[in-house]
Formats: sequence, structure tokens, C-alpha cells
Amino acid sequence: MSSARLNVIATTLKADVEHGRIPGAVIAIARRGKIVYFEAFGYRDRAAGAPMTTNVIFNIASMTKPITAVAALRLYEQGRILIDDPLSAYVPAFAGAQVAVMDDGQQAIVGKVPVARPITIQDLMRHTSGLIYGDRGTTAVHKLYPGGSTGPASTMTGAEFLGLMSRLPLLHQPGAVWDYGYGLDVLGLVVEKIAGQKLGEYEQDNVFAPLGMTDTAFMVPAAKIGRYAKALPNDPDTGAPQSLLALTQPLKFECGGGCLTSTASDYLRFALMLMHGGAGEANGARVLGRKTVEYMLSNQLGPEVKNLIGNADPTRAGYSFGLGLAVRTTPGVVRLMGLVGDFSWPGASGTNWWADPKEDLAVVFMAQSPGPVRWHYRQLINALVYQAIVD
Repeated sequence: MSSARLNVIATTLKADVEHGRIPGAVIAIARRGKIVYFEAFGYRDRAAGAPMTTNVIFNIASMTKPITAVAALRLYEQGRILIDDPLSAYVPAFAGAQVAVMDDGQQAIVGKVPVARPITIQDLMRHTSGLIYGDRGTTAVHKLYPGGSTGPASTMTGAEFLGLMSRLPLLHQPGAVWDYGYGLDVLGLVVEKIAGQKLGEYEQDNVFAPLGMTDTAFMVPAAKIGRYAKALPNDPDTGAPQSLLALTQPLKFECGGGCLTSTASDYLRFALMLMHGGAGEANGARVLGRKTVEYMLSNQLGPEVKNLIGNADPTRAGYSFGLGLAVRTTPGVVRLMGLVGDFSWPGASGTNWWADPKEDLAVVFMAQSPGPVRWHYRQLINALVYQAIVD
């Protein structure tokens, strides 16, 4: 990769910080087993004048989801859970799941019908469960559901959350539609039940410690709060107030869909583990078997599944989905550069990452920019990284 071309990243991000578009950012790029770029820009806390450093901790939001999928796949490798298991085998209340029938305007529920088949573990991993995020649509069903992962985790216990999810009608028949929602949050609680540990404890033992991810957790401890990033107080485009939940106190349950905090270097270790078949880049520690990773990163959406991924993230429109993350199945069409087989899943807090096995390239971009500007940076950083490849 060209050092001169990589410097375009610095020029661009420094200008954006100066113009108030972004508080600050950290970007880490690895290619062919080497860190080729690892820089911090702007401010960890702009209001306080605290500079960004490469070890700053961020809310990573839905970048939590692939980690939860890996945690479940660890159990899969031990024969303790199977991909096609019904969710009701672990949470019996889901045995009575029903699908809403709405009027023509989708503003009233006029009835409910039984599920054609049970929600499965695969459905939880690939967003085909029908358990949707309430803030991702305007139908009568959306209005019944909470808006995102951190809200329920802050106000409900895991048992209360599962009770609510099991009582609400599904928006779609299981397996029929990719529609963004609570599948990975439910899956995290299934992992807890099987493992007999809190999700964070299980992931610490089976993912974070083996990979050397020393700053990834569901809560930022007091000793590390001085490294915790903050968003700008107002959206740079609309001026509307914005903030992110301060994950400095224990949640009521550790949500597998969006509640982890991490650093750029920690998450790069996770991305490289997946790209290199389940083994840690730094120490060779094996988190998953190679064939399990290949399965996770393969397309899990058959032609019978309606794919609404572009509604969740317009920059991933045209992608398909594996287990817990998006996978590219076409060399064109999508709005991001890359190659068939690249995989990713960003966070609504402004964080993003992807790995491109054919280029042996992994990138982590950390920023706390939760507004629509996050979609701009997903495309911008993608372009600036790929234009630096000159071999």
C-alpha cells in the first residue's frame, strides 16, 4: 500500500475535525499480516479538548453482533447448540409465536396467524426471525417493539426482555424476510443459558482473552473512563442534540445485539481472526475451526428470502448475509469497493470495520458519530483505503 496515498486519510479526517463534521476517529489497517496504518485524529472529547489517542474506547453498537455469533458458534462446535434448533428449545415461551396480520395501510393489526415453522438459531443469526427493531419502520408492529438494543438492556432484565419478545407478534414469518432486529440480543441470552455464564464472562473466556482483546467489555470500568470517547453534542448536519449511552454502569442484561465497548486494535484482532480462519493473528490462539468460519462467512440467504438489508444500512445494499454479518456476493452493484467474499457489519454509533480476504486486508474505523453522517464515513473510508492499494 502506498504511504503517500494512505496520507489522504489524514488530510481528509483532519479537515473534517476542523470543520466540526466529526469529533475524532481512530483507524487501523492491516494487510498481509502487517499493520500498515494506525492513527488517531481529532478529539476523544471535543468539549473538554481531550485529544484522541489510538487506545480510546468506543461504543461499538452493532459491531457487537458478529462477536455474539462467534460466541454461539463456539457452542455449536461443542455440539451444545445446532443451527437448526428451534428457539423454543431454549426459551419455551416462543413455542406460541404468532405473525401479525395487518390492514392494507399496515397501521392496524387485524389478526394473528401461527408461524409456518419455528424460529431457529439460524434465524436469530441472520435476521430472519421476524423480531424487528421498532425504530426501523412505521407499521403497527414496529410501534409495538422497542427501538434498539441498548434501550431494553438498560431497562429490562434478560428474562423480562425475553418475555416481551415472546409476547409480541412477529412482523414476518420466520425465514421469509431479512429485516433488522433483535435476533442477536435473543441469541446472547440463549448463549448465557447454555453456558451458565453472563454473556460478557463467556466471551471474555472464549473470545477476548484468547485473542488478547484487553479493552473489550460490556462496561467501561472506572480506571478506563479517561479513555472513553464521546460524540459531538449536536448532529453536524441537522444541529439536533445527540448522545450515546454511557456504558459505565452494569446493564440489566448484556445485549448481544449492540452493547459492547472496544478499541480499534482489539476489534482488528477479531477481524483478523475471522479473515484467517479462526486463529488469532498475534498468538495463533484458535477461537473457531476453519470450516466453522467458512460457514459463518458464507451466504445464508437463499432466493426465497426477501433481503431488506439496504433498509438497515444503505451502504450495505446489495450485500447478502452470513451468520452475524454482511457478506459480499457480487463484484459490483454495492456502494463500496471490495471483492466477493468481503464481510463486515458496522455500528450505529459511527463505528465500522470490514475484512477482504482476497486482498488480505482488514480495516477498523472508530468514531462516535451516530447520525446519518456515519453512512458518509463508511463510503469515504472505504474509498480512501482501497485507493491506497498499488500492487
